[in-house]
Amino acid sequence: MATPDTGEDSVFRAEVDRNLRRNYLAHLCHGLLGQTGMRLVNAPTFIPYYISSLAGLDAAAGIARGLQYLGMFLSPVLGATLIEHRRRVLPVGFVIGGLMRLQILGLALTGLLLPAPWPLYTAWVFLGLFGFFLGIQGVVFNFLVSKVIPVARRGSLMGLRNGVAGITAAVVAIYAGSLVSRNVLGNGYATTFLVAFGLTSVGLLMLAFVREPATPQVREAARVRERLRELPALLRSDRAFTRYFLARAMATFGRMAMPFYVLYARDSVGVGGGQLGQITGAFILAQSMGPLVGGVVADRRGFRFVFLAALLTWMAAVVLLMNTSTDLGLLVVFAALGAGIGGFQMSSQNLVLEFGSRRNLPMRIAVANTASDLVAALGSILGGLLTLLVSLPVVFWTAIAFQAAAFVIVLLFVDEPRLRPR
Repeated sequence: MATPDTGEDSVFRAEVDRNLRRNYLAHLCHGLLGQTGMRLVNAPTFIPYYISSLAGLDAAAGIARGLQYLGMFLSPVLGATLIEHRRRVLPVGFVIGGLMRLQILGLALTGLLLPAPWPLYTAWVFLGLFGFFLGIQGVVFNFLVSKVIPVARRGSLMGLRNGVAGITAAVVAIYAGSLVSRNVLGNGYATTFLVAFGLTSVGLLMLAFVREPATPQVREAARVRERLRELPALLRSDRAFTRYFLARAMATFGRMAMPFYVLYARDSVGVGGGQLGQITGAFILAQSMGPLVGGVVADRRGFRFVFLAALLTWMAAVVLLMNTSTDLGLLVVFAALGAGIGGFQMSSQNLVLEFGSRRNLPMRIAVANTASDLVAALGSILGGLLTLLVSLPVVFWTAIAFQAAAFVIVLLFVDEPRLRPR
């Protein structure tokens, strides 16, 4: 139920409207630079290929992503308790964003400076810490967006932000492929992560131009343990949110297969450094352009519709991957994967913002992210085990089964929250 309107609410909305253009442009520039670097790290290409080559074992790529998702699972509720009592959350975002970027720098420097096998071990540590800070940052950033960008403009911003970031990230990915193929500085992968660190650091500075209004109603500061005790009541208060929360967690099982897409392509088609850059570019460009279209659709039809369409695209792309044997087909596959995964990420993050009141929003974001990241962590480890014991297609079909179940739950049992009376 929405909270009663007060004079403080009116002042808040007026300040949001007054600074909308400035905040819109600041978030756009943040996406253009910050997301460019982040996507080089999060793409299902460079990191899995790098970790697999360091370890000489495909399952090591699943462990690496599992540790990242484990870190993401551990921290969202902490992130909610850090900001839910604050009138302004941007200062927290700067601190956590800086710590997150230091982990990318660590990946780069240890790869360039340390002898084997230390780059592998330190990569696992830095990816775990990267995930930990990313989990907090996800709560802070999504709450900040919900404050400064009205819901009617949020889809177009997220879509455009993803689109412009994708164009630059695709170009940078192709360039990064050449760094890998030429083994620049003695470790082309580490050099790529150094480039990613530089881009994401400049992107973080763009948020300095955001004018954040003071939140009208905030909660009293509380410990993580106290907030955890409130979770059952939070989930009972909105059954549709609870069903969405469960469906999103099930759909996230699709991440269990992500580290192995490029490894399957390596074995079935053959992927070198240059082609690694090309398929990464195709993935990132589609991951960005897909949400650009999805954002426009979301402003008209809602994020629930985009969520369903993205899941279908993701599942279809994996089926196509298992039936592709050409370089051109591989580009199409990774473009479809990018569109599906990008649309899923954008819609799932924004859909959670539309349930319930702003007062409980940090905890709703946190609980949804926590469940998804726990599933992703367990799924990545399970995927690594299935890779060792069975085969990659079994990993893919297992992930698809969970995603199909999530699709049915949202289609039949979760209404469009934007259409609810306020």
